[in-house]
Amino acid sequence: MPADIRADATTPARRSLLRAALTGTAVLGAGLTVGAGSAVAAAPAAARKRPTTAEEALRELSAGNRRWRTFREKHPDESPAVRQALTTGQHPFALLLGCIDSRVPPELVFDQGLGDLMTVRSAGQVLDEAVLGSLAYGVLELGIPLLMVLGHQSCGAVKATVEADESGARLPRHIQYLADQISPAIDRTEEGDARVDATIDANIRLVHSRLAADPDLAAKVDSGALKIVGARYELSTQLVHGVS
Repeated sequence: MPADIRADATTPARRSLLRAALTGTAVLGAGLTVGAGSAVAAAPAAARKRPTTAEEALRELSAGNRRWRTFREKHPDESPAVRQALTTGQHPFALLLGCIDSRVPPELVFDQGLGDLMTVRSAGQVLDEAVLGSLAYGVLELGIPLLMVLGHQSCGAVKATVEADESGARLPRHIQYLADQISPAIDRTEEGDARVDATIDANIRLVHSRLAADPDLAAKVDSGALKIVGARYELSTQLVHGVS
């Protein structure tokens, strides 16, 4: 995290305001309070045991993905009671860095609901300061124990990077930025579609290594408070599996 942001975040008043705003604990305006005083609003949140460790979070994500790919989704944590409970705060159990691909929405892929996952998405899981800051917030401020880098089969950002590298073509400016970040992961031992597929895995590993090298995140990993994992979603089977 840049020094200027870190310095600003350590100012007590601003730090409290930031935490309140991003955790959802800031008071809602009276005009935006839905169902205040109603029986629904007064109902307690559904009792669902939430993962508190990385291992428990991984088991929950695996179980949710199994429900997703076998068409047995539960669509948890969407009830009126849960929605009302979430107006006073959030406690997501996993932090996911995924691609923007419309076919890979994490909450659906893992059959999770409101308040369960904190998701950050960029094409090809590319890191920049905004992405890093968002991930750091989830880990440092919310204490999320699991950070997953989720790539996927047939990633368009990776394919565009590989094709531009092979042709020497220059992509539009903002897309070229993405390609510049992904290109170190290009697997030159493969050819054609196999190169794209291998680069998808290599890019997941590259992003994982960059996150693991971040001082703030590394300190949490070293203390046992955080686990960073790489994973891949297969469009053809809807399976999420680890990438090591």
